[in-house]
Amino acid sequence: MSVGVFTVTGTRITGNTAQGSGGGVWIFDGQATLRQLEITDNVVLGQGGGLLVLDSSVVIEDSNIANNTSTSDGGGVFNFLGQTVLRRTKIIGNQSNRRGGGIFNNSGATTTLFDTKVVKNLAVTDGGGIFNEVGGTVNLNTATGTVIIKNRPNNCFNVPGCAG
Repeated sequence: MSVGVFTVTGTRITGNTAQGSGGGVWIFDGQATLRQLEITDNVVLGQGGGLLVLDSSVVIEDSNIANNTSTSDGGGVFNFLGQTVLRRTKIIGNQSNRRGGGIFNNSGATTTLFDTKVVKNLAVTDGGGIFNEVGGTVNLNTATGTVIIKNRPNNCFNVPGCAG
């Protein structure tokens, strides 16, 4: 997926392999709303195992991003210069061979979580749940039920309000 304004609802994106970026979904220079998606079991030989957001505005609602793998950063989601909002979404069991097992938020990018669960993701170096690069912004709305737990080697790196 790329370029333009679009909405995707009730779709399964599973079992894909890509080289470079975006194992399951790659959104470039767009404005997207993704609802009730299952982005699972995708692999990228690069960044963004499940989803890569590049210079885009993306809202993800009522979705599952699970068991995706990246050989670099961002096993579940890689937000590169994007504005990404997650609502009532589960980021579970994703893996990165570097940083950001669940979510990697790049410098200049913003990721905001509402009632979202980031659980049991794995990164080899840091940010098992969420890795926020210096210059990036991650907003955790814990009052809405956002939870970041049981990620390895730690829940977050450089994310205000996130416990170890």
